[in-house]
Amino acid sequence: MTTNTIPTQLPFQDAFARKVVAHLTKAADDLPHDISERLKVARSQALAKRRVIAAVVANEVAVSGNTLVLNGGSDRQGLWGWLGSVLPLVALVAGLMAIAVIQDDLRASEIAAVDAELLTDELPPAAYTDPGFLQFLRSNHAEH
Repeated sequence: MTTNTIPTQLPFQDAFARKVVAHLTKAADDLPHDISERLKVARSQALAKRRVIAAVVANEVAVSGNTLVLNGGSDRQGLWGWLGSVLPLVALVAGLMAIAVIQDDLRASEIAAVDAELLTDELPPAAYTDPGFLQFLRSNHAEH
């Protein structure tokens, strides 16, 4: 039986790591007894507090083009995980609705301002649709 192993380090990095380990081991032997005992206690406390990573087994493997998707495992998030997934979506929808309402209000106020200007102007609104009025405006603009 043959096994294919992939080297995880380059030869230079591997040699450097071995040298560092050798120097640390040599220096650890030269430490006083009380310091080495404190280091042992700290090491055992750190190992006791480490997080154990639970492996999740994939129930299904799906391939789509160049993408590999692993599906499966249990959802242990419960209510907080569900809320954490849904609340950003609700905030996005509420924000988009608020933007739409604000834009509608701004557009309506712009149209109302134009209508108010037209109705309070000295010229009647029919004058703006007269073809001669455009010529009148051009001739007045050219004179100034």
